[in-house]
Amino acid sequence: LALALGAAVLHAGWNVLLARSRDVRAATTVALVVGVVVFAPFAAIGWRVEAAAIPWIVASALLELVYYFLLTAAYSRSDLSLVYPIARGAAPVLVLLGATVAGVTLGAWQALGVVLVGGGVLLVRGLRGPADGKGVALALVIAATIAGYTLVDNEGIEHASAVAYLELVLLPIAAGALAAHAATGRLASVRAEIGWSAIAAGVTSFVAYALALAALSLAPAAAVAAVRETGILVAVALGAVVLRESVGPARILGAALVVAGVALVATT
Repeated sequence: LALALGAAVLHAGWNVLLARSRDVRAATTVALVVGVVVFAPFAAIGWRVEAAAIPWIVASALLELVYYFLLTAAYSRSDLSLVYPIARGAAPVLVLLGATVAGVTLGAWQALGVVLVGGGVLLVRGLRGPADGKGVALALVIAATIAGYTLVDNEGIEHASAVAYLELVLLPIAAGALAAHAATGRLASVRAEIGWSAIAAGVTSFVAYALALAALSLAPAAAVAAVRETGILVAVALGAVVLRESVGPARILGAALVVAGVALVATT
């Protein structure tokens, strides 16, 4: 669980680093390439990839591709303190609701957790004034992709080492993002984002993901998910302090309700 907590803090940190970039998509490309290059030797040293892991790696890579595309779009137009709590908090709830569709009975505490997350999302969104509808919609779709790759990774990590699995998932995404910028004549924007912020985001994103995968291999997925969502509060705080976003009491309370709701969903 200490691994999961570390993953939560680092995950919030690299999201803030990308959100503060001038060109979020270009900075994300730099971060992905840096992460893949830096962690390639570690993946080689700890290499273990069984044939059974390949379908899960392909599925995870596709979901991560959608995730990064939507994330860069969301941070380019909306506040991190809006997008992050909704995306991270709604994901485990979507997993639970999907399980109920499949016939799993929803317990009373889990139902309360869903209600808390829903109320928290409304507070984060804002009950007064013009709402950022597109930002909320993007965050909810991001949540669906997070739910998807979390379920996939939970299976895939049984058949590969965490670092090797991560390297194979993100290598094609990094290469594809770089190729897309080259094909559209936007390599200059990528070069402009090469700096400590994007590089740090690349390293910390890979470390956070590796810690989360390692935690999944050592502890129940529900407990790991609950601990990881504490990063929501970290992200909201960093959004206010680092990004100078307007974070009022309602958004802080909403983020806290989301964390409490996720904890109930994951541990009951």
